[in-house]
Amino acid sequence: MPSRSDTLLDAAIHVVGTDGMRALTHRAVDAAAGLPTGSTSNLFRTREALLRAMVVRMIDTEVDGWTRLAGATAAPTTSDALAHLLASMVATLTGELRTLTVARYSLFMEAARDRGLQAEMGRGAARVAAIGRQWLTAAGSPDPAAHTALLMAHLDGAVVHRLAFPDAPPASDDATAGLRTLLGALLPAPLTPPTGSAVPG
Repeated sequence: MPSRSDTLLDAAIHVVGTDGMRALTHRAVDAAAGLPTGSTSNLFRTREALLRAMVVRMIDTEVDGWTRLAGATAAPTTSDALAHLLASMVATLTGELRTLTVARYSLFMEAARDRGLQAEMGRGAARVAAIGRQWLTAAGSPDPAAHTALLMAHLDGAVVHRLAFPDAPPASDDATAGLRTLLGALLPAPLTPPTGSAVPG
């Protein structure tokens, strides 16, 4: 069962993910959590304290999702397998976890003006990047660190595009195809057996 603090932070993330940053007040979070007025301000005295705690909670939730995905599947060893795996995460982030993801990008914009939030966001990104490096290494990347940075930037773009244009035609919003193209350029082609070789007699 979530703690009172986590309940309030999840409610705050829901407020931002549905109504935007301007709607984030202590009173709005109390109402969203179904708790008495003053509950949020008792734990997070200022808006800045609430924002920092929200970022930590959001990052922990997202990293847990990536970690569960990594633990539930074998490390992808081809660009095609990795493209499918990451496309499934794009679908989750823009579907089941859409509210959390919208809140995440709203908080990104806050971090542009707040060094403390930037530091928290950076720690979260580093945790996700560690998983990405493991997958890219398994898939044969000659430079997992650099390729992870490119891949994470691409995923951010794919997710934002899908959030902003949910009714885009499938042909313009094919996450798997885009990931295949990128990973095909980064990773070595899979080895194929030679053709036309003589059959031993």
